[in-house]
Amino acid sequence: MLFYYKTILLATTLWLLGGCTATNTNRCDPHLNGTLWVQTAAEYQATAIQTYRTALRTLPRALKNRKWCAALEQSKPYTSLPPAIIMDVDETILDNIRYQAQRILEGSTYTPASWDAWVALKSASSVPEAVRFINHASDLGITVFYITNRACNRRSKDKTAYCPQKNETIENLLKVGIRRVPTQNVLLKDEREGWSSEKSSRRAYVASRYRILMMFGDDLGDFLPGVKQHTTLQKREHRIRKYANYWGEKWFILSNPNYGSWLNILPSPKTASLKGYERDLEQGL
Repeated sequence: MLFYYKTILLATTLWLLGGCTATNTNRCDPHLNGTLWVQTAAEYQATAIQTYRTALRTLPRALKNRKWCAALEQSKPYTSLPPAIIMDVDETILDNIRYQAQRILEGSTYTPASWDAWVALKSASSVPEAVRFINHASDLGITVFYITNRACNRRSKDKTAYCPQKNETIENLLKVGIRRVPTQNVLLKDEREGWSSEKSSRRAYVASRYRILMMFGDDLGDFLPGVKQHTTLQKREHRIRKYANYWGEKWFILSNPNYGSWLNILPSPKTASLKGYERDLEQGL
């Protein structure tokens, strides 16, 4: 019986790969299914709509309650501070799935150079309902901050511009329909000393001036410090449970099956983290 199930599993795997060969490498790309899901699945659109509409319904309550705050970096007293929302950018507001799709079609992978070229195009579309939510929050007098791990880098062709990625990001945000994106509200990685890919320092910067009502992202690091490296699956799961009351109230996460700290912290080989049911078969369950 066990041999039978293993044979079926092998045959199914080969069928899913669709004849993975050197001349057909795009079918072997580990991001293929995730990219197809984001780019074509109505289910992806539904999850994004669900996330932002839930936040929209919660927003008046958060705004009215002066004791409401969403950032762990928020220090007291904060009740008299003006309200703000912190947004991640990529895969939270801007949808970069065409960049990933192009990598698959070309049989290539992510590189800093190809990503920087994509940022320069300012062609990302918007995640469903994100723009509507941001504009509504702005209309209510809430300041929106954009904390992104897009990095400030000089380009070889223009050594005088310190951070062209910032203006390009702002232009893309305006292009998808966000009405106001003040330059000082867009905080990029490496824009200032200490602003690393760990976003806690930038959240603290905003929290020192504003009462943070909500935070949005597609990665656990958009909400919590110390979850992007030198950690374990178990520790991350513990943090999720510890702050269970924040999700869907103060913290809102978007789906990203292609990349993120969830993937980076997995030990090698990544298949070691898969949990099958072979033991159940051996026990005759």
